[in-house]
Amino acid sequence: MSHVPHELAEEFPESTDQIHSLTQSDAHFAKLAEEYHSVNREIHRVETNVTPADEGYEKQLRRQRLSLKDQITTYLG
Repeated sequence: MSHVPHELAEEFPESTDQIHSLTQSDAHFAKLAEEYHSVNREIHRVETNVTPADEGYEKQLRRQRLSLKDQITTYLG
């Protein structure tokens, strides 16, 4: 467990301009990006014990983040 947030700009450093552009021009992508950020922040709060949660909930959040990241990767592809 790294306790380091996985921001989209860090996950896709070569695509930061494209991410920004899509966030501004594509409502579906903007929704995916916002949901990714929301889930990512929740995972970070769980990892740092700001928000107490059981292991099952944390795993569920991680699966959700991975699914969102896969969808975003498809957009950026």
